Amino acid sequence: MISVRNITKSFGGVEVLQGLSFDVPRGKTAVLLGRSGSGKSTMLRCLNLLEHWDSGEIEVDGRSLGGERLADGKWRRWSSREQAQARQHIGMVFQQFNLFPHMTVLQNVMCGPRKILKKGVEESRTIAMNLLEQVGLADKKDQYPVFLSGGQQQRVAIARALAMRPQVLLLDEITSALDPELVGEVLEVVRDLKREGLTMVCVTHEMHFAHDVADEVIFLEGGRVVEQGDPREVLVRPSTEQLKRFLARFHAQGVMAGKEASL
Repeated sequence: MISVRNITKSFGGVEVLQGLSFDVPRGKTAVLLGRSGSGKSTMLRCLNLLEHWDSGEIEVDGRSLGGERLADGKWRRWSSREQAQARQHIGMVFQQFNLFPHMTVLQNVMCGPRKILKKGVEESRTIAMNLLEQVGLADKKDQYPVFLSGGQQQRVAIARALAMRPQVLLLDEITSALDPELVGEVLEVVRDLKREGLTMVCVTHEMHFAHDVADEVIFLEGGRVVEQGDPREVLVRPSTEQLKRFLARFHAQGVMAGKEASL
């Protein structure tokens, strides 16, 4: 579903992504790990066309993302309209919930189908209510975001992204702004989406979650892929010193101890 080839990206002369390459098969979940500044969120933003990369190519469902190769070999970048159309198929949920505060929960989730997909009111309402039921918030449909907990707001944000019927869902540290007791309810929704076969790319520091949900773990450092593979291997028996150092603090906290014992 996703093919990333030799992506580079610089900000102010600093190369944030240095030749990243990886694949995410249809229906699978990839988890990007790494310290702050390793390029994880920048890579997600490239996948959703919120950032333009300097070189390399990205394909989603067999189609080049962000532009096309012309007959003369030159690259034509997509127009803003073409980018917006492609973005409809690539949902993204951010660290901050970004819900519209003046809209109810139901109106937030209905917004995409109504305004972008041009669906009717009743169809949009049906889509929204089904998704709110899926994330366990149908009873909050008439509430405004300010009256919801952080975990509830993030679940609404996930429902809103899913209302666009995306082929791919990108999740950028979706639990980082939550109190610890609210993390589980959001991660359980993501586990459900995995069981349904949605293709996802997640950035997270939740090691248990990464181990449980990932089909592939991709560890970044300095904008490069340092190690990748099955989470049951790379998170428990890392082969590089960089990943060993990264995981050391989680081992010290006992986060991964249970996983080691189960293998």
